[in-house]
Amino acid sequence: MNIAKRLLGIALGMALGASAAQADDIPTIRIAWGGVPSGAAPLAVLEKPGIALNEGKTYKLQFTHFGSSPPMITAVSTGDVDMAGLAYSSFALAVENAKLDDLRVIADVFQDGVEGYYSTQFMVLNDSPIKTVEDLKGKIVTSNAAGSAVDMALRQMLTKHGLKDKRDYTLVESAFPNMKSQLLNHKVDLISATLPFAADAQLKASARTLFTQKDAIGRSQMIAMTVRESFLKKNHAAVVDFLADSLRELKWYADPAHHEEVVKAVTEFTKTSPELWDSYIFTKGDVYHDEKGLPDLDAFQRNIDTQLELGFLPKPLDIKKYTDLSLVQEAVRQLAP
Repeated sequence: MNIAKRLLGIALGMALGASAAQADDIPTIRIAWGGVPSGAAPLAVLEKPGIALNEGKTYKLQFTHFGSSPPMITAVSTGDVDMAGLAYSSFALAVENAKLDDLRVIADVFQDGVEGYYSTQFMVLNDSPIKTVEDLKGKIVTSNAAGSAVDMALRQMLTKHGLKDKRDYTLVESAFPNMKSQLLNHKVDLISATLPFAADAQLKASARTLFTQKDAIGRSQMIAMTVRESFLKKNHAAVVDFLADSLRELKWYADPAHHEEVVKAVTEFTKTSPELWDSYIFTKGDVYHDEKGLPDLDAFQRNIDTQLELGFLPKPLDIKKYTDLSLVQEAVRQLAP
């Protein structure tokens, strides 16, 4: 009996050792991420158990947080991260300026201005005399960073109304969390309000929308998941499994039956008030996530063309040459019943 127990113990030890070795052998996908939850990877960072069926079996995840896209480009370039959710503006600059010719768009993260969904708001105070875009002449406007996706929408709208930077208005850069106080304290005349900041109760009570990003540039492929082709070639199956898990997570978070639990999870992760998220998160009031993970390449191309027109890109770029949707399409087939 003692011999049998010993043999059983040896067998279990060997099995556990084999499992540990197998876990060590599976690829690690190092992901750069920004905002929660829209810009997460796409939702895995919230770590809701039981949804990502492949994680820990065919791939592992390692997250690195970045405050903006430019450092993500550097991290991708140096090989410190494998995958990044980049704005259309950042992607084009990564290809043209950072010379990341093998960078590929593989899936949607979220889109702005899709009919019936949220679009970034450019807001002024309720009692402001600014009623039209033309009224911004001589005023101070703010965006998060020169050349960012939101910044270009702002510049394009002002350009369409005959206003030129430095000649007709002053543009200052500011972090999104700081914009509300700048507007309320009359430091600036117009702010760029993205989610979740646009959902702030005090801001909504004190300010109104002058125009939206959709008004300025139409539908935008705001953030797309990107990865270098060299990584894809080595880890094709792992990336497909990750994308399949991401779509599973998206479906779970978008289910109205889970709304209360989603708000709780995001609130705990961000250490913010539930009221900030409850009114919009994963509803029609939120940004649009494609349920099949497919980016809008036509919108993406228009966005890049606008970037070129505004002088933030040295030459034209054909987004389809830098896109590989075969992996997310394979992930969708994996999910089929």
